[in-house]
Amino acid sequence: MKIDKETYKKYAKSRAPSSPLLKDMLFAFLVGGAICAFAEGIYNFYLYIKIEEDTVRTLVPVTIVFLASLTTGLGVFDNLAKFAGAGTLVPITGFSNAVISPALDDKSEGLVMGVGAKMFTIAGPVIVYGVISSVIYGVLYWLCGVIL
Repeated sequence: MKIDKETYKKYAKSRAPSSPLLKDMLFAFLVGGAICAFAEGIYNFYLYIKIEEDTVRTLVPVTIVFLASLTTGLGVFDNLAKFAGAGTLVPITGFSNAVISPALDDKSEGLVMGVGAKMFTIAGPVIVYGVISSVIYGVLYWLCGVIL
């Protein structure tokens, strides 16, 4: 028996639980904001202990990536993501989680074929298309400088 797309869409919609949109948006906003405020606190702490501002601008993202990776490995990040939804997808923490999660899922396959091979299954396309886009942008920027 073949089911057409519209019938399947109606069936799937009837079976899917409804999402409390306002509550989800509020939690995402609060948790995303808390992550950003935490990063700002780390920034100010590094400045307070007399680290040069140029160095701090590098240290803060590295610290946030490390903490997001660590909490992913400990299973805390996933619990927070269930509560906060998109709020944990503040780009740097979401990217860190996207790299670490597949690697952890396949760690039983070993360091090379498990962790190493699966580490970039989700984040890999983002990296590839990000690099390609930046190269295209750079070439166009250069051409505009030469032509104009």
